[in-house]
Amino acid sequence: MKKLIPLSLLLCPVLALAAPVAKKDCAVKPPKGFTALFNGKDLTGWWGASTEDPRKWMALSPEEFKKKHDASVEDINQHWRVEKGELVNDGKGLYATTEKNFRDYELLIDYKTVAKADSGIYLKGVPQVQIWDWTKEGGKWKIGADKGSGGLWNNSPGAPGKDPRVRADKPFGQWNHFRIVQCGSRTWIWFNNRLVVENAILENYFGRRKPNAPPPAATEPISPIPPEGPIQLQTHGGEIRWKNIFIREIPAAEANKWLRGSDPKGFKPAFNGKDLKNWAGAVDCCDIKDKALVWKEKKGGTLFTKEQYTNFVARLEFKLPPGGNNGLAIRYSGQGNSAYEAMCELQVLDDNYEKVRGKIDPRQAHGSAYAMVPAARGYQRPIGEWNYQETTVNGPTIKVELNGTIILDCDLSKVTETMGNKPHPGKDRTSGHFGFAGHSDPVQFRNIFIKRLK
Repeated sequence: MKKLIPLSLLLCPVLALAAPVAKKDCAVKPPKGFTALFNGKDLTGWWGASTEDPRKWMALSPEEFKKKHDASVEDINQHWRVEKGELVNDGKGLYATTEKNFRDYELLIDYKTVAKADSGIYLKGVPQVQIWDWTKEGGKWKIGADKGSGGLWNNSPGAPGKDPRVRADKPFGQWNHFRIVQCGSRTWIWFNNRLVVENAILENYFGRRKPNAPPPAATEPISPIPPEGPIQLQTHGGEIRWKNIFIREIPAAEANKWLRGSDPKGFKPAFNGKDLKNWAGAVDCCDIKDKALVWKEKKGGTLFTKEQYTNFVARLEFKLPPGGNNGLAIRYSGQGNSAYEAMCELQVLDDNYEKVRGKIDPRQAHGSAYAMVPAARGYQRPIGEWNYQETTVNGPTIKVELNGTIILDCDLSKVTETMGNKPHPGKDRTSGHFGFAGHSDPVQFRNIFIKRLK
């Protein structure tokens, strides 16, 4: 995956759109901890984009992006204006798009629209939190308008979050209020102070396979939403007004709490934070510091639980040093190299490994089923911060969710090609130990919980 370039680096100095300025200076006072995305006067900090894969324009050179950015100004000025501190769109044209990208955040936004209008809020440049005419007269009950606004409408049919839990729209002419929290792809939405979406994955609209396309290869990586991206205000079909657009970037420690929540019933600690009495194997390769398991430098081997597991979910946090390398041993036999003798080794690897130590195969990247199936890249937090990961093993399938985004979802029974054509005799194991495959780097793990599945 090509590294995404933050807009703040592409635009130097930052370009402000020459949008009309309100006659009266309307002071915008964000709540404590928030910053204003709309200043109440003009479109400083915004540009124009449509429904388009943000990865494509993020991959442009600075010169190419500047041309695209500047070309959007004329359209934005034609269809957007500021009136009495309100950002108004006539229902046409490009969507107002923040020049800054965001990763984990809390967004507050108010809007007011008219009958027959259709709109939405794109998160990280991906559609969308739906806004529409929820009345029968609006003519869209057949596609879900009867359920109201606030759902992740572009998710797959039946997917969590596609439809809001309750209809909470206010009558036309009144202001509606959104509070949106997004950590990775995980999304929570409160609409007019009612929880309408809870902890749902925002699917990547741009990563869907085309109708009648052949099924993906077993080794094809999945395509989640980008790790970071802009907020977009989508508008079409009628006038919509926006105000009180505030954002708060969520730090890693808080994001991990959102993602973990309160560990549901069934999760049991696999590591007590004090000793390794319930572990076997390379017990002399680890230290315990501040309730974290810390791998010793220049020490290798596999540390594994005394208990064995068939189907399970493992939750943990990890922190990597630059170029750090470790792995999760899945259904390990207790003997031999876990990369081959276990069902698989799920890589725990610095996303910047190549800059530190050299080129790797895509099937060696973090979260990959080592040497068999590559994971999506770019979803780790910066070095020095704790990452949250959840791994689900069920039959021959493995799913890895890193910092709120699913980066691996594969069926190892369908893997027929491996890196270097080296055999993996443990690939079809149905049970075994859970553990860590150390590779001489001081990688840290903590808050390790495992839940057995039937």
